[in-house]
Amino acid sequence: MFLSVPALAQKKQHYLLKWDVVAELPADSGQQTALGVAGPVTGLHKDKLFVGGGANFPVAMPWQGGVKKFHATVHLYSAKHRKLKLLTKSFSLPQPVAYAASCNTPKGVLYAGGESEKGITDKVWLMTWDEKTEEIFFKTLPALPFPVSNAAVTLIGNTVYLAGGENAVNTSSQFLSLDLSNLFAGWNKLDTIPQPVSHTVMVAALNKTGNKIYLYGGRKKNSNGISDLYNNVFMYDVVANKWEEKKAMPYELSAGTGIMINANDIILFGGDNGVTFHKVETLIAAINAEKDETKKQQLILQKNKLQSEHPGFSKEVLLYNIKNDTWEIIDTIPFDTPVTTTVVKWKSR
Repeated sequence: MFLSVPALAQKKQHYLLKWDVVAELPADSGQQTALGVAGPVTGLHKDKLFVGGGANFPVAMPWQGGVKKFHATVHLYSAKHRKLKLLTKSFSLPQPVAYAASCNTPKGVLYAGGESEKGITDKVWLMTWDEKTEEIFFKTLPALPFPVSNAAVTLIGNTVYLAGGENAVNTSSQFLSLDLSNLFAGWNKLDTIPQPVSHTVMVAALNKTGNKIYLYGGRKKNSNGISDLYNNVFMYDVVANKWEEKKAMPYELSAGTGIMINANDIILFGGDNGVTFHKVETLIAAINAEKDETKKQQLILQKNKLQSEHPGFSKEVLLYNIKNDTWEIIDTIPFDTPVTTTVVKWKSR
């Protein structure tokens, strides 16, 4: 989706959000229609948009016994007349991956961690577009100190920051940095995030007050199978290497995405408010604990019905004002809203 955000100068800053569908991912081989992917590697380099990897269920949904498939295909787009044009040439990631943390850098699209059929990875890659050869090239960067999936990553200057994420058992509170001009030094551990978090939104804010990083919402898995969902907001001061809590979001939200659009405003799109998510987790925990096979099957049917009738994810667009530490709902997305994806600012959109 493309979003244009013209600002109207009034006593209070307001935004008119105009949404358009500008392209669809192509269908996989053997598929008549595109299924789309969750957790793709997304970013920009040399005026090309990368959408690579990700995961889906090509045969059946998981509650119908479907098996998740991880992809390596990279779709490359150029912008043309308010639409996206897909390059016909075929590209692939070094390995299939989904739920990696990805961000733009001046040298290419960086992606870190993620998972595949082989498990969770600590690998970090830089993906670049070569205009002369019209090829995508991959460079290995220093591996993370531990394998992690569903982390968040952003860039300030020449330094990459990675927050949180999870493995098969635990959720991380680690906050790391990597200086792209000094790769030999590897990843550096910074002040620990105030709470373990995955599926969070992380946005770098660069303005007159200095370089700050904001973390919005997210969630943490627990041993009882019922996750904690957050509405907490934390600000990291790059110079002081210290976290500070800010005004909470209007409600709990995980797996959304967001971006800074001017010196004081950050907007968040989509996300899961956890209502259906928690109901499903509660039923799964009950299924695992139930010894009576008849009751277990009833619980499974109840869970499957709940998942198949999922109402979708949050369509509200939230605006956070850094200067005033305030929240407001400014729009509703007119389409089914995705989660576990990445927003990319491309020129004015």
